[in-house]
Amino acid sequence: MPGTGARIGAVLLVSGLAPALTAAPAHPHGTPAHPHAAPAHPHAAPAHPHVTPAEPARTRPADKYTGYAQLAAHETEGRDYRREQRFPRGARVAHIAVHGGAIEPPTTQLANHSARVGRHAYYSFTAVKASGNRDLHITADRFDEPKARALVSRVDYTVAWHGAAGSRATTYIGGRDTALIRKIAAELRAAGFNVARSVPAGLRGRSPDNITNKNRRGRGVQLEISLGQRKRFFAGGRLDRAWIGDPANRTGAFRAYTAAVNRALPGS
Repeated sequence: MPGTGARIGAVLLVSGLAPALTAAPAHPHGTPAHPHAAPAHPHAAPAHPHVTPAEPARTRPADKYTGYAQLAAHETEGRDYRREQRFPRGARVAHIAVHGGAIEPPTTQLANHSARVGRHAYYSFTAVKASGNRDLHITADRFDEPKARALVSRVDYTVAWHGAAGSRATTYIGGRDTALIRKIAAELRAAGFNVARSVPAGLRGRSPDNITNKNRRGRGVQLEISLGQRKRFFAGGRLDRAWIGDPANRTGAFRAYTAAVNRALPGS
């Protein structure tokens, strides 16, 4: 997920997603241990009460492109990637997936569903290449795609959906909106999901340059969802393009997780 600090009427530009890659070994993804984690729950990884077992730290390759202009000069929109957005009248919240499609599946589906249910704004940079979608990853601190920046600048609250590595079902919550972080963490835990008590440096999303922090209040939330948790959102743990593109394959965990996030948001 994002590296160094890690990511208008209502018209949806929708396209099919490309074959999904398993979450690339992403940034430092150690899951810090804590003395007390929530008891095991159908949606959460089995764990000793309030302990999140450690995952080995991982590093991801440097981004191929340093910004959107460079990416757009070498990749073809409509063939290699799509930009999707919606902005309902009066929206104050945006759900965004800047590493959507086959970069960090199923972040596009999570952001899109959450936005529809909450009547919030939505944006996804959706990778649709047959292979090599990791090349389209631009770290959130440098994600300067103009449509995303314009949409986020019009709202007060941002939830950026990202995929982290790790087989344990865990969520790391970063960003600069500390009050909203606490609310989302509380709602997720109340719904039975594991939320890490501390966040690795590479996932904290604290930089003012991070796209999630580019809203009108200058602070947003970054959800880094482990591969183990994301697999629980779809029947059979499958994250390939065709499977996650069919809402019939979503599990109760998908609906419970997105509902918990929305409950913490203003106006939901």
